[in-house]
Amino acid sequence: MTKILLAVLALVAAPILGALITGVDRRITAWLQSRYGPPILQPIYDVLKLLGKQPMLVNTWQALCAYVYLVGAALSVVLLFTGSDLLLIFFVLTIGAVFLVMGALASPSPYSQIGGQRELLQMLAYEPLLILVFASIAMVTGSFKVSAVFELSRPMLYDLPLMFIVLGYALTIKLRKSPFDISASAHAHQELVRGVYTEYSGPYLAMIEIAHWYEVILVLGICALFWSTSFVGMIVLVALTYMAEIIVDNVTARLTWRVMLKSAVGMGLVLTVVNLLWLYAQ
Repeated sequence: MTKILLAVLALVAAPILGALITGVDRRITAWLQSRYGPPILQPIYDVLKLLGKQPMLVNTWQALCAYVYLVGAALSVVLLFTGSDLLLIFFVLTIGAVFLVMGALASPSPYSQIGGQRELLQMLAYEPLLILVFASIAMVTGSFKVSAVFELSRPMLYDLPLMFIVLGYALTIKLRKSPFDISASAHAHQELVRGVYTEYSGPYLAMIEIAHWYEVILVLGICALFWSTSFVGMIVLVALTYMAEIIVDNVTARLTWRVMLKSAVGMGLVLTVVNLLWLYAQ
């Protein structure tokens, strides 16, 4: 019964909280750029407006891809809230991301095609980092179960400080923030078209936006696991992490996909090896 309640809470509360976080993100971004910025509830207004528009599709495959992407993002959050397996969460999230790319590649638009190809490159960059983080968590807890993290006697951040940096790197790429917003930009910093989202509109674009809200909660929830011994500590850690992401997003320029791949793989491997050696030396 408890897991059912947590699942319902995840399905209902996660997109609302994700929308509010996105609204705060936009407002802080505007402040950093000396603008007033939109209302915090603007993401919700945008999605409601999109839901009221007439569906327009290049082909029906895009509709299926939008649905699968949303279901994958929502299900991954539910699995996290119910203490499921980290690897299962990873695979569900990946399936949704793959369908997003397939929807973009299903369109003959060059903007959509390039966006889809760049999204694949981003997946190649952040997915190995997530695997390394999850494997490190399993080495500390003895299990890939999320619930095992809450059985630790002290915050996991003490044992895996460098892996938290690796997770932050993956978070930046996954949320498509500068300097790694090469497939699409949440705030349209550098482009007039939105890459992988170009050919989506109306209700289907709304689904993708809602899926993004779920993903925000998912990645921040994984960050919160590093201070699982205190709810207040989890909130503070998540707030500081996301604030750092916003600042980095606004003070850095977009890098090339080659730099993204090389830095992600190189940095991820080096920090992982150093952290695990330090962990075993204790």
